[in-house]
Amino acid sequence: MDEMNNGEIIQRALEDFREVQDYMLLAREENATRTYARLKDKYISLKALLNSLGVTLMDIDKIKE
Repeated sequence: MDEMNNGEIIQRALEDFREVQDYMLLAREENATRTYARLKDKYISLKALLNSLGVTLMDIDKIKE
């Protein structure tokens, strides 16, 4: 199995982070609180991963939680 380098991990995590944020915003608009809560768990995990890799999320974090 091929191992991913940090750049690939960051790229994939950023793509996932953006996607989760988009779904969170939709869930918030639709008042889908259970869906939002599940997405928030994923959001927090991705945010922690990206922060641990040294990625600054200030400009791309739409949710800011």
